[in-house]
Amino acid sequence: MKKLFIIVAIVIAAGAWWVSQQINRIKFEPLTLSETLVEVKPGQTFTQLCQLWQRSGALSSCFPYQLYSKLAPKLFSVQAGFYDVEGHTVLEAIAKISGGEQHSFSFTIIEGMPIWEVKKKLQQAPYLIQDTDVLTTQLGITQNSVEGWLYPDTYHYHGNDSAVRLLKRAHRKMQKVLEQEWQNRMPDLPLNTPYEALILASIIEKETGVKAEREKVASVFINRLRKGMRLQTDPTIIYGIGEHFDGDIKRKDMLEKTPYNTYRIDGLPPTPIAMPSQASIHAALNPATTDFFYFVASGDGGHHFSTTLTEHNKAVRKYILKQ
Repeated sequence: MKKLFIIVAIVIAAGAWWVSQQINRIKFEPLTLSETLVEVKPGQTFTQLCQLWQRSGALSSCFPYQLYSKLAPKLFSVQAGFYDVEGHTVLEAIAKISGGEQHSFSFTIIEGMPIWEVKKKLQQAPYLIQDTDVLTTQLGITQNSVEGWLYPDTYHYHGNDSAVRLLKRAHRKMQKVLEQEWQNRMPDLPLNTPYEALILASIIEKETGVKAEREKVASVFINRLRKGMRLQTDPTIIYGIGEHFDGDIKRKDMLEKTPYNTYRIDGLPPTPIAMPSQASIHAALNPATTDFFYFVASGDGGHHFSTTLTEHNKAVRKYILKQ
């Protein structure tokens, strides 16, 4: 009996030593996948994932890992998603996958970007479900257009997330910013609703890239609205032309009466013409107090502002016609 006990003890000790040797052997084994991004599908088990890796030659054998999984089952309870495993050992990759440390993709809406560009960019976004069929309804927008309603920012998402869910975050943020700025607006502006402020902000966004002059640009448009003057702003014409704009506003474009040709229509266009920044929204609702009614590009990235048409024409000759 004593002999049998000793034999059993030796066998157990030998088995434990062999198991420890197997575990030690795999501690630093690199995961040599051709792709750095691993997709774990819903319902996929560690064994299924490991077998895929073994078939592709990414690791030597699944057996030591299956053995280890009996000792540490929580470590091998994988979660669905996309994981960046570049430079990882097999065990590091497994720990990341079981911990749900998914790779984060990013999508950026740039200030001044129109909705057609946002949609085009969405279609190129990796691993994003394209489900933007009826965006105004899906986002709960009461106007006829999504234009202007998405806040420019970088939004992070995981693989197989919904494009609509991502845009809902951008829409909620724009609603919050617009409401906040509307509550803190300058009194007695010729803007009746937050939506009108959004429209004007989008025009300001497209008119200047110089942060310091946004309020001055806003003052020109506010002064014109107060006087009943047409806005006469080129970016609205360009928006009306759309994706086919070739970079040159022609005389016929300025003469054509469209809902967005502010040389031919009174007041604001029917919708925003781009996604405005908070700075442009703030400028629209808190313009500088000036007597300016005109401005022209000064050639250095900024603008020259004028009070009278005579002064403006002189600035046009200087900066545009080079006379």
